[in-house]
Amino acid sequence: MAAKIDHLGVAVPSLAEGRALYEELLGFELEFEEEVVSEKVRVCGLKAGDATIELLEPTSEESAIAKALAKRGPGLHHVAIEVDGIDELLSRMKAAGVRLIDEVPRPGARGTKVAFIHPKGALGVLVELVEHPGAKS
Repeated sequence: MAAKIDHLGVAVPSLAEGRALYEELLGFELEFEEEVVSEKVRVCGLKAGDATIELLEPTSEESAIAKALAKRGPGLHHVAIEVDGIDELLSRMKAAGVRLIDEVPRPGARGTKVAFIHPKGALGVLVELVEHPGAKS
């Protein structure tokens, strides 16, 4: 499978505020909204062609998104790349010495499996690897 952007993650203090801009003013169509309890965020996805813009609102001061907002304010948080076989890819990356945040995938929004590459392992960008349900692993 050729690599492709799955979504852009945008940290926002409020989904309502984010949706007012991206959905109501810019015209992106809402795909989904849900809470990812394990990550302590509410997320909504807005259709952006073949990709999605995910707005991420913290539900706890302990969430990574709350910490990002406190440190940098709202804005681009990560770039997510759709992959097949996330477990195998993580093993190959670890063997190649790529700095990872997650060596094992964790649950993500929409029933996905996700893992993050540390910005120091991805040329300064926080990269999320995303495997959708039904993809090989």
